[in-house]
Amino acid sequence: MKSLGIGLIGTGFMGKAHALAFGAAKAIMGDVPDSHLTVLCDTPADKAAQMADQFGFAHATDDWKSLVTNPDVDIVSITTPNTLHFDMAIAAIKAGKHVYCEKPLALTLDQAREMRDTARAAGVKTMVGYNYIKNPAFTHACRLVQSGEIGDIVHFRGWVDEDYQADPSLPWTWRAKLSDAGLGALGDLGCHLVSMAYGLVGPIESLIADMQTVHATRPLADGTGRANVENEDTASALVRFANGVQGSLSTSRSAWGRKNRLAWEVHGTKGMICFDQERMNELQIYCNTGDTSQQGFTTILTGPEHPPYGQFCPAPGHQLGFNDLKVIEATALLRAIRDNHAAYPDFDHAYEFEKTIHAIAQSARDGLRVSLSDL
Repeated sequence: MKSLGIGLIGTGFMGKAHALAFGAAKAIMGDVPDSHLTVLCDTPADKAAQMADQFGFAHATDDWKSLVTNPDVDIVSITTPNTLHFDMAIAAIKAGKHVYCEKPLALTLDQAREMRDTARAAGVKTMVGYNYIKNPAFTHACRLVQSGEIGDIVHFRGWVDEDYQADPSLPWTWRAKLSDAGLGALGDLGCHLVSMAYGLVGPIESLIADMQTVHATRPLADGTGRANVENEDTASALVRFANGVQGSLSTSRSAWGRKNRLAWEVHGTKGMICFDQERMNELQIYCNTGDTSQQGFTTILTGPEHPPYGQFCPAPGHQLGFNDLKVIEATALLRAIRDNHAAYPDFDHAYEFEKTIHAIAQSARDGLRVSLSDL
């Protein structure tokens, strides 16, 4: 097939990650369709030109609408603040482009549903940036669960904590505003935990939750006063999965000392598996077999036996990183386009993940258990 043209909107942390991922996908993974970095969009125009040169894009623009309609662009990568995802994705889909969008899909569940339905109708391929579920350690854990290594699953416990909003003196940003960010800790962090819970245990049926805003206001960067924080800093939920398993989910963006503690435990009738994203190349597994005097947790270091780790490095224990997970993600989209199958996770899957975080917010506001089938 022809080389696929990449159009990137946004040049921050995620924009750079997308550019690196597409640039490295074929070199690392081998069996990947050709792609090329075609157009980069950011504002102002001189920044777009500078970043296009740095990232290796052929052209630069400050007009995202011209990017999504450019006939040389086949895939539109959206790495902008959350409030822009909806308009950009809908425009790109209507222009016949495949879309790679960072999570969350949109500010509201209604917008996310429209994005999903529009992509379905157009028949384009989509991918959403839930890259932690591409970790070889995580996919190996899923295989262990599915093979019955720890028996029948009886409980799931997960938490995701960071401290990027722990300091009350940090200035107010768009992340604190409902009309720009939507949900707070749930939309930024909690949805990643949900994506992992789905992969390990399955869909969530219902939940009851609470949430809070730790710092009600923050200082404006220009020193002129303070502004309200309109979304949550922490949230917790007791959940029941569709298969009857119970569990808990907790998230905070105000947890001092935690940098990316996306962690979980899966408890089974024969043992348990533990994971922490801050040690992303390790799994811990406990199996209740053999001499009880010798039972204990075993640490599994990911290596070539845990695909696609071996595509990056031939030696176990040398470790993958965050940007390597984005390469795996971009590869999945490129192959889905070539082979004409759904990528994972696409807009359909992301919509299901994000139903959970909106259910948590609704339950916290209403003080009632929420059934996801009612959303």
